Amino acid sequence: MEPVRTTRHGAVRGKLVADDVAAFLGIPFAAPPFGEARFRAPGPAASWDGVRDAFTPGPSVPRAPYAPPFDVLIPDEGPQGADCLNLNIWTPHPTPGGGLPVMVWIHGGAFANGSGSASAYDGSAFARDGVVYVSINYRLGADGFLRLPDRPDNRGLLDQIAALEWVRDNIEAFGGDPGQVTVFGESAGAMSIGALLSMPRARGLFRRAILQSGAAHHFLRPASAELITGRLAEKLGIGATAEEFAEVPLEELLPAQAELRGEVGARPDPALWGEAALNMMPFEPVLDALPLPSADCGVDILVGTNREEYRLFLVPTQRLDVLPAAKLREATAAYGLDPDKALPVYAERRPDALPGELFDAVTTDWFYRIPALRLAEAVPGSYVYEFARRSPALDGRLGACHASELAYVFDRLDDPAYTPIIGEEPPQALADAMHGAWVAFAKTGEPGWAPYERETRTTRVFDTLPGIEADPRGEERALWEGVR
Repeated sequence: MEPVRTTRHGAVRGKLVADDVAAFLGIPFAAPPFGEARFRAPGPAASWDGVRDAFTPGPSVPRAPYAPPFDVLIPDEGPQGADCLNLNIWTPHPTPGGGLPVMVWIHGGAFANGSGSASAYDGSAFARDGVVYVSINYRLGADGFLRLPDRPDNRGLLDQIAALEWVRDNIEAFGGDPGQVTVFGESAGAMSIGALLSMPRARGLFRRAILQSGAAHHFLRPASAELITGRLAEKLGIGATAEEFAEVPLEELLPAQAELRGEVGARPDPALWGEAALNMMPFEPVLDALPLPSADCGVDILVGTNREEYRLFLVPTQRLDVLPAAKLREATAAYGLDPDKALPVYAERRPDALPGELFDAVTTDWFYRIPALRLAEAVPGSYVYEFARRSPALDGRLGACHASELAYVFDRLDDPAYTPIIGEEPPQALADAMHGAWVAFAKTGEPGWAPYERETRTTRVFDTLPGIEADPRGEERALWEGVR
């Protein structure tokens, strides 16, 4: 018999996806953010009579597709539509008396792409292992993050908070404990969590946080965000107001957003783009200052990165082999390091490296690893990991790149959406170890290794043969003290 659960807005009918797992898909947590609600804070979802079927994922926010070659490497499928503020739940079946830990997934995609409804983020493995899993959709691009006069900033983050409030108010009906919520995300999803950790309205909505390949350092200050707004308005030939942006058809707005990111990459001038000139993300949280949480934030933290994150952006585009030494030096200086002092340190561990390979190492640290370590340092008792399994895809050159850990976290090595990035015959033992650590952290607050302390810098390394390292590549990490 199909399971039925009652939320505060009405009853929902789910489906059995395995003998021990039920799924409830496409449940609205807020009203559609279009029409009169465009560019405003999320409003309450409408209630319904009777029992609503929750058999298929709801639409995610309208967005332009990833540009080639990333369109075949990064999961971003699923329907799109106006009723995009919805969530999906996987829960053990039959649902026990309650009190199960809850994990809420926030997808990545540079704040412009991605979908919580992608098959890659199916939560069956978490439910199988005794966790109530929730994936959410939130506004992206201009709708979620463009700064507009007389409209709230960070509407995408407000959507995430609204989803977490829905979880607080309704998850008991699905067997979950609203006091045992772990929020986890990757890339822009993790960067979102980095911001949520310091937002007063989010306080108390989650007890634990897992941040994969993202932390708290990526945001736009208001002046930079206004530069982005002005340029997008100029491209569209409109005034920089919410009313005029709302009049632009989506088939014009979405390609313009994608083109804007290309413009930032082609001419990364801080005078034109502010902070976005370095990370090439024109849509980001808008904040006044670095939102590192205080030591008493009350949230258990597990944070980490992949060893060769930036290869995802260098290998498929063939930039790894042709990036000139001058570009390496220019980027290193832009990140705040002295190329004459820093590059020999990076080269010592990689004596035969091409400039593109050193660029990957330096950029991976600036973009991902150092922000993750700063978060761990800010909150004593945090746990740190590094994913180091090198993918055999693209002749083995992708390495331990950005997003290559996801299939292991979700224990979905057989999902064809992941094959282009993880390659053939991925090791199940590694998925068992990584997925198991995430589940253990959600249940107990401890993933299975010692916390990260400045004296020891204990790091769990997930590789074909997982292990523990103290301060991996410490001489490179030390270069960033006082810089990043």
